[in-house]
Amino acid sequence: MGRAYNFNPGPAILPEPVLRQAAAGVLELDGSGMSILEVSHRASHYRRVHEEAKAGLLRLLDLGEDYTVLFLGGGASLQFTMVPWNYLRAGKTADYVDTGSWALKAIREAQRVGQVNVISSSSESAYTCLPPMGDVTPEACYVHITTNNTIEGTQWPAIPDTGEIPLVADMSSDFLSRRLDHGRFSLIYAGAQKNAGPAGVTVVVIRRSFVDLAADDLPPMLSYKVQAREDSLYNTPPVFGVYVVGLVCKWLEDLGGLEEIERRNAEKAGLVYAALDAYPEVYEPTVSNRSHRSQMNITFRLRDHSRESEFLRGAEERGMVGLKGHRSVGGFRASCYNALPREAAQALADYLEWFAQQAW
Repeated sequence: MGRAYNFNPGPAILPEPVLRQAAAGVLELDGSGMSILEVSHRASHYRRVHEEAKAGLLRLLDLGEDYTVLFLGGGASLQFTMVPWNYLRAGKTADYVDTGSWALKAIREAQRVGQVNVISSSSESAYTCLPPMGDVTPEACYVHITTNNTIEGTQWPAIPDTGEIPLVADMSSDFLSRRLDHGRFSLIYAGAQKNAGPAGVTVVVIRRSFVDLAADDLPPMLSYKVQAREDSLYNTPPVFGVYVVGLVCKWLEDLGGLEEIERRNAEKAGLVYAALDAYPEVYEPTVSNRSHRSQMNITFRLRDHSRESEFLRGAEERGMVGLKGHRSVGGFRASCYNALPREAAQALADYLEWFAQQAW
């Protein structure tokens, strides 16, 4: 059986060359006589994996030694808590931008810790676009944004300017997908299971001077200072996940880095959006402002909701999986992450055209 056209939102498709390398590593890692699943996280075999993954990420992001990389557990959801616990001081405020479900969850977790100022929100438009950037609170501890909204299908086309206030980003669903000035961020976090690796490892990229500002009185597992000082080895890290992240970084570098993957992602998204836009009487893209459309998560509905099951059956018959929209919003979602081949996007575009041309 051939590989499915995998549009799942996460865990998501991984590059086939990476899967083959990872499968080999599960049998034996670099002549060690042990599987990557068996090696000690203190052993030299793993240390090399760990350091290569960190270095690969920093090269791709064009960041230098003033940044460090942490490999943590708990997904982005734990970072919703770790960020305010480490930085939201008593009597201070953190600014958040509300652009959808995951941003709202981050806001609610921060509100458990301290004062949160939601400086802008697109809730009144049902998150069908991004809001204008609100005024940053003077002397805020940080500003938090979600760069890509996986459920709603919006993506910041450019990074908002927060001046001297540290910028923190949940980048889970567009991490490593395009060129950005990553040096504008004090902290980036991303669950790896969209573009960077398997579920189970969370990547945190943090400016070293921002680490120094973190709280000193936290439990060690929740402390950026402890995790940075121990190089993510305070406890056993997600060894296999880190291994795959390193393989993904090598794959991306061999392709030509973020410049090339951005070009490919734009091409794939363009194919699908063009097919949707060609039949406005059939399809309703859910993002009202085209400049806010995500290249990672393409969300849409059928004008005739009664044919949704038929649409999904036809897609599955053509080898396409994962197109059902998030349960909270319904409709459809095509997640076109880095590893999705162009042929999958073309197959979906062809199917959208074919379905639209059937007798209504």
